[in-house]
Amino acid sequence: MRALVYHGAHDLRLEDRPLPTAGAGEIILRMVTAGICGTDLRIWHGGHRKYPDGTVRVPGHEVVGDVVEVGADVVGVAVGDRCIVAPNWGCGHCRQCITGNNNRCANYGAIGITHDGAFAEYLRVPAPSIAQGNLIPLSKQVDAAGAAMVEPFACVIRGQEAVGGIQPQDTVLVMGAGPIGIMHILYARLQGARRVIVSEMLPARLEQAWAAGADRLVNLADEDLAQAIHAETGGEGVDVILVAAPSHQGQADAIQVAGIGGRINFFGGLPKDRPTATLDTNAIHYKELLVTGTTACSTADCWKAAAIVQAGRLDLRAVVSHQFPLAEAAQAFALAEDRSSLKIVLTP
Repeated sequence: MRALVYHGAHDLRLEDRPLPTAGAGEIILRMVTAGICGTDLRIWHGGHRKYPDGTVRVPGHEVVGDVVEVGADVVGVAVGDRCIVAPNWGCGHCRQCITGNNNRCANYGAIGITHDGAFAEYLRVPAPSIAQGNLIPLSKQVDAAGAAMVEPFACVIRGQEAVGGIQPQDTVLVMGAGPIGIMHILYARLQGARRVIVSEMLPARLEQAWAAGADRLVNLADEDLAQAIHAETGGEGVDVILVAAPSHQGQADAIQVAGIGGRINFFGGLPKDRPTATLDTNAIHYKELLVTGTTACSTADCWKAAAIVQAGRLDLRAVVSHQFPLAEAAQAFALAEDRSSLKIVLTP
Protein backbone atom coordinates (compact mmCIF):
# COMPACT_ATOMS: atom_id res chain seq x y z
CA MET A 1 0.00 0.00 0.00
CA ARG A 2 0.98 3.65 -0.36
CA ALA A 3 1.58 5.60 2.83
CA LEU A 4 2.81 9.07 3.75
CA VAL A 5 5.59 8.45 6.25
CA TYR A 6 7.27 10.90 8.63
CA HIS A 7 11.08 10.61 8.77
CA GLY A 8 11.88 13.94 10.41
CA ALA A 9 11.08 17.64 10.25
CA HIS A 10 9.84 18.59 6.77
CA ASP A 11 10.53 15.03 5.60
CA LEU A 12 7.28 13.29 4.68
CA ARG A 13 7.81 10.51 2.12
CA LEU A 14 5.26 8.70 0.01
CA GLU A 15 6.33 5.06 0.32
CA ASP A 16 5.21 1.53 -0.47
CA ARG A 17 4.52 -0.43 2.72
CA PRO A 18 3.19 -3.95 3.37
CA LEU A 19 -0.55 -4.23 3.77
CA PRO A 20 -1.44 -4.38 7.48
CA THR A 21 -3.25 -7.42 8.85
CA ALA A 22 -5.66 -7.58 11.77
CA GLY A 23 -4.51 -9.26 14.94
CA ALA A 24 -6.83 -10.29 17.76
CA GLY A 25 -9.08 -7.41 18.74
CA GLU A 26 -8.09 -5.31 15.71
CA ILE A 27 -9.63 -4.28 12.41
CA ILE A 28 -8.28 -2.99 9.11
CA LEU A 29 -9.86 0.00 7.41
CA ARG A 30 -9.57 1.02 3.80
CA MET A 31 -9.18 4.75 4.16
CA VAL A 32 -11.84 6.91 2.52
CA THR A 33 -10.93 10.36 3.85
CA ALA A 34 -8.40 11.77 6.31
CA GLY A 35 -8.27 15.41 7.36
CA ILE A 36 -5.05 17.39 7.81
CA CYS A 37 -5.05 18.94 11.28
CA GLY A 38 -2.94 21.67 12.86
CA THR A 39 -1.37 18.86 14.88
CA ASP A 40 -0.26 17.22 11.62
CA LEU A 41 1.37 20.48 10.58
CA ARG A 42 3.18 20.62 13.91
CA ILE A 43 4.34 17.02 13.36
CA TRP A 44 5.55 17.95 9.86
CA HIS A 45 7.61 20.79 11.34
CA GLY A 46 9.15 18.42 13.90
CA GLY A 47 7.41 20.09 16.83
CA HIS A 48 5.36 17.27 18.37
CA ARG A 49 6.62 15.65 21.58
CA LYS A 50 5.30 12.23 20.52
CA TYR A 51 7.52 12.41 17.41
CA PRO A 52 11.03 12.59 18.92
CA ASP A 53 14.14 12.42 16.74
CA GLY A 54 14.36 9.12 14.92
CA THR A 55 10.61 8.54 14.74
CA VAL A 56 9.34 6.89 11.56
CA ARG A 57 5.53 6.89 11.57
CA VAL A 58 2.43 7.55 9.48
CA PRO A 59 0.54 10.63 10.76
CA GLY A 60 -3.17 11.36 10.37
CA HIS A 61 -5.91 11.07 12.99
CA GLU A 62 -9.10 12.47 11.39
CA VAL A 63 -10.36 9.14 10.11
CA VAL A 64 -13.17 7.81 7.91
CA GLY A 65 -12.74 4.31 6.52
CA ASP A 66 -14.44 1.10 5.40
CA VAL A 67 -13.82 -2.15 7.26
CA VAL A 68 -12.01 -4.72 5.11
CA GLU A 69 -10.79 -7.17 7.77
CA VAL A 70 -12.04 -8.03 11.25
CA GLY A 71 -9.72 -9.70 13.74
CA ALA A 72 -10.62 -12.39 16.25
CA ASP A 73 -12.63 -11.29 19.31
CA VAL A 74 -14.04 -8.17 17.60
CA VAL A 75 -17.83 -8.04 17.79
CA GLY A 76 -20.41 -5.67 16.38
CA VAL A 77 -18.34 -4.81 13.29
CA ALA A 78 -18.52 -6.39 9.85
CA VAL A 79 -16.60 -6.12 6.59
CA GLY A 80 -18.10 -3.31 4.54
CA ASP A 81 -19.09 -1.15 7.52
CA ARG A 82 -18.05 2.50 7.34
CA CYS A 83 -16.60 3.98 10.51
CA ILE A 84 -15.28 7.13 12.05
CA VAL A 85 -12.50 6.46 14.56
CA ALA A 86 -12.17 8.58 17.69
CA PRO A 87 -8.37 8.84 17.68
CA ASN A 88 -7.47 8.86 21.39
CA TRP A 89 -7.61 6.03 23.90
CA GLY A 90 -6.48 6.11 27.50
CA CYS A 91 -4.97 3.62 29.89
CA GLY A 92 -8.52 2.79 30.96
CA HIS A 93 -7.97 2.83 34.73
CA CYS A 94 -6.66 6.26 35.80
CA ARG A 95 -9.01 8.84 37.31
CA GLN A 96 -9.28 10.76 34.04
CA CYS A 97 -10.24 7.65 32.06
CA ILE A 98 -12.84 6.41 34.50
CA THR A 99 -14.52 9.84 34.53
CA GLY A 100 -14.80 9.82 30.73
CA ASN A 101 -11.92 12.22 30.06
CA ASN A 102 -9.56 9.90 28.23
CA ASN A 103 -8.15 12.92 26.36
CA ARG A 104 -6.52 13.89 29.68
CA CYS A 105 -4.91 10.49 30.30
CA ALA A 106 -1.18 10.85 30.94
CA ASN A 107 -0.53 7.52 29.21
CA TYR A 108 -2.77 7.90 26.19
CA GLY A 109 -2.38 6.33 22.78
CA ALA A 110 -3.65 7.82 19.54
CA ILE A 111 -3.90 6.97 15.89
CA GLY A 112 -1.43 9.07 13.93
CA ILE A 113 0.26 10.25 17.13
CA THR A 114 1.65 7.19 18.92
CA HIS A 115 0.60 4.64 16.27
CA ASP A 116 0.59 4.65 12.47
CA GLY A 117 -2.27 6.77 11.26
CA ALA A 118 -4.62 7.60 8.44
CA PHE A 119 -2.36 9.07 5.75
CA ALA A 120 -2.21 5.70 4.02
CA GLU A 121 -4.40 3.48 1.88
CA TYR A 122 -5.11 1.17 4.82
CA LEU A 123 -5.17 1.65 8.59
CA ARG A 124 -4.85 -0.91 11.38
CA VAL A 125 -7.02 0.16 14.32
CA PRO A 126 -5.38 -1.11 17.53
CA ALA A 127 -7.24 -3.34 19.97
CA PRO A 128 -7.31 -0.80 22.87
CA SER A 129 -9.06 1.71 20.60
CA ILE A 130 -11.76 -0.80 19.65
CA ALA A 131 -12.12 -2.11 23.20
CA GLN A 132 -12.74 1.42 24.51
CA GLY A 133 -15.52 2.15 22.01
CA ASN A 134 -13.63 4.34 19.55
CA LEU A 135 -15.24 2.87 16.43
CA ILE A 136 -18.25 4.99 15.51
CA PRO A 137 -20.53 3.66 12.75
CA LEU A 138 -21.19 6.06 9.89
CA SER A 139 -23.89 5.93 7.24
CA LYS A 140 -22.51 5.91 3.71
CA GLN A 141 -25.14 8.53 2.91
CA VAL A 142 -23.11 11.07 4.93
CA ASP A 143 -20.50 12.98 2.94
CA ALA A 144 -17.17 11.35 3.81
CA ALA A 145 -15.13 14.55 3.58
CA GLY A 146 -17.44 16.27 6.01
CA ALA A 147 -17.42 13.21 8.27
CA ALA A 148 -13.63 13.48 8.54
CA MET A 149 -14.33 16.70 10.46
CA VAL A 150 -16.12 14.88 13.27
CA GLU A 151 -13.01 14.74 15.47
CA PRO A 152 -12.20 18.48 15.27
CA PHE A 153 -15.91 19.22 15.64
CA ALA A 154 -15.85 17.10 18.81
CA CYS A 155 -13.10 19.39 20.11
CA VAL A 156 -15.36 22.38 19.36
CA ILE A 157 -18.22 20.76 21.28
CA ARG A 158 -15.92 20.20 24.25
CA GLY A 159 -14.82 23.84 24.16
CA GLN A 160 -18.38 25.16 24.14
CA GLU A 161 -19.57 22.73 26.81
CA ALA A 162 -16.77 24.01 29.06
CA VAL A 163 -18.51 27.40 29.17
CA GLY A 164 -21.91 25.88 29.82
CA GLY A 165 -22.96 25.71 26.18
CA ILE A 166 -24.54 28.56 24.21
CA GLN A 167 -27.87 29.91 25.40
CA PRO A 168 -30.43 31.67 23.17
CA GLN A 169 -29.81 35.02 24.86
CA ASP A 170 -26.02 34.83 24.42
CA THR A 171 -23.93 37.14 22.31
CA VAL A 172 -20.91 35.11 21.21
CA LEU A 173 -17.49 36.31 20.09
CA VAL A 174 -15.37 33.88 18.08
CA MET A 175 -11.75 35.04 17.90
CA GLY A 176 -10.14 33.55 14.80
CA ALA A 177 -11.90 32.37 11.65
CA GLY A 178 -9.83 29.37 10.66
CA PRO A 179 -11.48 25.95 10.35
CA ILE A 180 -12.02 25.66 14.10
CA GLY A 181 -13.44 29.17 14.30
CA ILE A 182 -15.86 28.36 11.47
CA MET A 183 -17.05 25.25 13.33
CA HIS A 184 -17.50 27.34 16.47
CA ILE A 185 -19.72 29.71 14.46
CA LEU A 186 -21.77 26.83 13.04
CA TYR A 187 -22.25 25.16 16.40
CA ALA A 188 -23.07 28.40 18.22
CA ARG A 189 -25.71 29.05 15.56
CA LEU A 190 -27.07 25.53 15.94
CA GLN A 191 -27.48 26.11 19.67
CA GLY A 192 -29.43 29.31 19.06
CA ALA A 193 -26.94 32.09 19.84
CA ARG A 194 -28.62 35.49 19.71
CA ARG A 195 -25.68 37.09 17.89
CA VAL A 196 -22.28 35.86 16.67
CA ILE A 197 -19.39 38.29 16.27
CA VAL A 198 -16.12 37.17 14.65
CA SER A 199 -12.72 38.85 14.91
CA GLU A 200 -9.94 38.04 12.44
CA MET A 201 -7.16 39.81 10.51
CA LEU A 202 -7.37 38.03 7.17
CA PRO A 203 -10.06 39.25 4.74
CA ALA A 204 -10.46 35.80 3.12
CA ARG A 205 -11.21 34.23 6.48
CA LEU A 206 -13.63 37.00 7.36
CA GLU A 207 -15.51 36.19 4.16
CA GLN A 208 -15.64 32.54 5.23
CA ALA A 209 -16.98 33.57 8.62
CA TRP A 210 -19.73 35.61 6.99
CA ALA A 211 -20.71 32.65 4.82
CA ALA A 212 -20.86 30.49 7.96
CA GLY A 213 -23.42 32.78 9.57
CA ALA A 214 -21.56 35.49 11.48
CA ASP A 215 -23.65 38.59 12.24
CA ARG A 216 -20.75 41.02 12.61
CA LEU A 217 -17.17 40.87 11.38
CA VAL A 218 -14.33 42.75 13.08
CA ASN A 219 -11.24 43.12 10.90
CA LEU A 220 -8.48 43.49 13.48
CA ALA A 221 -6.18 45.00 10.85
CA ASP A 222 -8.19 48.22 10.76
CA GLU A 223 -10.74 48.13 13.59
CA ASP A 224 -10.37 48.27 17.38
CA LEU A 225 -11.94 45.20 18.96
CA ALA A 226 -12.92 46.84 22.25
CA GLN A 227 -14.65 49.72 20.48
CA ALA A 228 -16.47 47.37 18.13
CA ILE A 229 -17.69 45.17 21.02
CA HIS A 230 -18.78 48.23 23.00
CA ALA A 231 -20.85 49.41 20.05
CA GLU A 232 -22.32 45.99 19.33
CA THR A 233 -23.35 45.25 22.91
CA GLY A 234 -24.33 48.70 24.14
CA GLY A 235 -21.32 48.67 26.44
CA GLU A 236 -22.34 45.45 28.20
CA GLY A 237 -19.64 43.20 26.73
CA VAL A 238 -19.90 39.70 25.31
CA ASP A 239 -21.50 36.72 27.05
CA VAL A 240 -19.35 33.95 25.55
CA ILE A 241 -15.89 34.23 24.01
CA LEU A 242 -14.20 31.38 22.15
CA VAL A 243 -10.52 32.13 21.54
CA ALA A 244 -9.95 29.89 18.52
CA ALA A 245 -6.47 31.22 17.72
CA PRO A 246 -3.03 30.78 19.35
CA SER A 247 -2.89 34.47 20.26
CA HIS A 248 -1.46 36.12 23.38
CA GLN A 249 -3.28 39.33 22.51
CA GLY A 250 -6.48 37.43 21.85
CA GLN A 251 -6.45 35.88 25.31
CA ALA A 252 -5.78 39.24 26.95
CA ASP A 253 -8.46 40.98 24.87
CA ALA A 254 -11.02 38.31 25.73
CA ILE A 255 -10.82 39.29 29.41
CA GLN A 256 -11.36 42.94 28.53
CA VAL A 257 -14.35 42.59 26.18
CA ALA A 258 -16.22 39.98 28.22
CA GLY A 259 -19.33 41.23 29.97
CA ILE A 260 -20.13 40.74 33.63
CA GLY A 261 -20.48 37.00 34.23
CA GLY A 262 -18.94 36.27 30.83
CA ARG A 263 -17.66 32.80 29.95
CA ILE A 264 -14.39 32.35 28.08
CA ASN A 265 -12.75 29.30 26.51
CA PHE A 266 -9.07 29.41 25.58
CA PHE A 267 -9.41 26.88 22.79
CA GLY A 268 -6.18 27.64 20.91
CA GLY A 269 -2.98 26.83 22.80
CA LEU A 270 -0.07 29.26 22.77
CA PRO A 271 3.34 28.40 21.25
CA LYS A 272 5.37 26.09 23.49
CA ASP A 273 8.32 28.50 23.50
CA ARG A 274 6.12 31.39 24.66
CA PRO A 275 3.28 29.94 26.72
CA THR A 276 2.54 32.92 28.97
CA ALA A 277 0.01 35.70 28.37
CA THR A 278 -0.51 38.81 30.51
CA LEU A 279 -4.11 38.84 31.78
CA ASP A 280 -6.00 41.39 33.85
CA THR A 281 -6.98 39.13 36.73
CA ASN A 282 -8.79 42.00 38.46
CA ALA A 283 -11.21 41.98 35.52
CA ILE A 284 -11.71 38.24 36.05
CA HIS A 285 -12.31 38.89 39.74
CA TYR A 286 -14.65 41.86 39.59
CA LYS A 287 -16.63 40.72 36.55
CA GLU A 288 -16.88 37.17 37.93
CA LEU A 289 -15.66 35.71 34.67
CA LEU A 290 -15.45 32.00 33.98
CA VAL A 291 -12.17 31.32 32.12
CA THR A 292 -11.66 27.79 30.83
CA GLY A 293 -9.28 25.83 28.65
CA THR A 294 -9.86 22.64 26.72
CA THR A 295 -7.56 20.29 24.88
CA ALA A 296 -8.44 17.70 22.25
CA CYS A 297 -11.60 15.66 22.81
CA SER A 298 -12.77 12.53 24.54
CA THR A 299 -14.30 9.51 22.89
CA ALA A 300 -17.68 10.62 24.28
CA ASP A 301 -17.24 14.01 22.58
CA CYS A 302 -16.67 12.23 19.27
CA TRP A 303 -19.87 10.22 19.67
CA LYS A 304 -21.80 13.46 20.33
CA ALA A 305 -20.30 15.10 17.25
CA ALA A 306 -21.03 12.07 15.08
CA ALA A 307 -24.65 11.97 16.25
CA ILE A 308 -25.17 15.61 15.25
CA VAL A 309 -23.64 15.02 11.82
CA GLN A 310 -25.48 11.75 11.19
CA ALA A 311 -28.80 13.39 12.08
CA GLY A 312 -28.17 16.03 9.42
CA ARG A 313 -28.22 18.85 11.96
CA LEU A 314 -24.86 20.23 10.81
CA ASP A 315 -23.14 19.82 7.45
CA LEU A 316 -19.40 19.84 8.07
CA ARG A 317 -18.69 19.60 4.35
CA ALA A 318 -18.86 23.41 4.43
CA VAL A 319 -15.61 23.40 6.42
CA VAL A 320 -13.71 21.43 3.74
CA SER A 321 -12.18 23.69 1.11
CA HIS A 322 -9.99 21.20 -0.81
CA GLN A 323 -9.49 17.46 -1.32
CA PHE A 324 -6.31 15.79 -2.61
CA PRO A 325 -5.25 12.23 -3.42
CA LEU A 326 -2.41 10.84 -1.35
CA ALA A 327 -0.01 11.31 -4.26
CA GLU A 328 -0.51 15.07 -3.98
CA ALA A 329 0.13 15.24 -0.23
CA ALA A 330 2.93 17.80 -0.64
CA GLN A 331 0.53 20.25 -2.29
CA ALA A 332 -2.09 19.44 0.34
CA PHE A 333 0.24 20.24 3.24
CA ALA A 334 1.41 23.45 1.57
CA LEU A 335 -2.19 24.58 1.14
CA ALA A 336 -3.04 23.60 4.72
CA GLU A 337 -0.41 26.08 5.85
CA ASP A 338 -1.91 28.78 3.65
CA ARG A 339 -4.24 30.61 6.02
CA SER A 340 -6.66 31.45 3.22
CA SER A 341 -7.86 27.83 3.06
CA LEU A 342 -10.12 25.92 5.40
CA LYS A 343 -9.78 22.18 6.04
CA ILE A 344 -7.77 20.05 3.63
CA VAL A 345 -8.75 16.41 3.24
CA LEU A 346 -6.72 13.57 1.75
CA THR A 347 -8.54 10.78 -0.08
CA PRO A 348 -6.09 7.84 0.15
